[in-house]
Amino acid sequence: MSASGSLAAVLAAAGLPTDGRYEAKGGWVSRAWVGTSYVVRVGDAAAAHAYEHEASVVASLAGTDVPHARHIAHGTSAEGAWYVSARLPGRTLHDTWPTASVAERRSIIHSLGDALRALHHVPVPDGLMPPWLRGALAGGSWPAYHPPFVRVAMALVEDAAAAGLSSPLLGAVRSWVSSRLPLFDADPYVLVHGDLHGSNIMVDEGRVTGLIDFAEAVAQPADVELDTILRWCARPEEFPPTPTSRGLDAASLTPVRGWLEEAYPELFARPSMGSRLAFYDLWVELAIFGHHPDAAVRAVAEERIVRTISEAAR
Repeated sequence: MSASGSLAAVLAAAGLPTDGRYEAKGGWVSRAWVGTSYVVRVGDAAAAHAYEHEASVVASLAGTDVPHARHIAHGTSAEGAWYVSARLPGRTLHDTWPTASVAERRSIIHSLGDALRALHHVPVPDGLMPPWLRGALAGGSWPAYHPPFVRVAMALVEDAAAAGLSSPLLGAVRSWVSSRLPLFDADPYVLVHGDLHGSNIMVDEGRVTGLIDFAEAVAQPADVELDTILRWCARPEEFPPTPTSRGLDAASLTPVRGWLEEAYPELFARPSMGSRLAFYDLWVELAIFGHHPDAAVRAVAEERIVRTISEAAR
């Protein structure tokens, strides 16, 4: 499609030519247009803080070995909040994966491991988190998925209690969480992307050309990164590129953990790794149970909470 309407307005606001050709792309919370040189995203007014956070994080990647899309401009206008970045070579991992050979897939994941190692060495403020999450932790709404933030785990237990988590289960959860918090006492906090799955990884010729969408980036222990990655591999149907599309085949993603460990073994080397990953998984389900508006979604989260606690007791 030719740049027109809201797209043309954003390009003009960013000081870019408005006569290029762009392909419209769907998304979960924003509209996107992909051009030859630039990618434009437009969201509602609430996206302004997310784009501001992303721009700040991306600025910290300049001069590093982290492959990423260069930030061009961002702002707000009558069209809503907008963010313009440079276009990266290739396609998303989601689009590339189905037709890639096993050797190509392994190469892609090895490249991802290298990118993550570089990311986790970028200096980051200890309290880095998206603005919406800071508001949610202060008692506001919880409008989006977010990777685990270890220090607030007990607060989430109390949020789940207020949302109606049954008393017997609540006592078990409190005990389970408090007994595992010491696992994280010695962890340095690093820059974690926090939302890495097939749609947020760009790939070309068997290598990662960029990590995209840093709107959920946080300062956390490095292996928090694994929560989304392994969740995506186990339940890819929950991570389609758009609400009306399908996720990747789960069986095709089974080798990803092993390949990633080959490339970035230190990410998997912490003591009690299984307990740490279970802690992260429980954190996400507590956040959903305590804050999600849909009762059916909360019910699924409660089932997963029970399963996690039960498996630990075996």
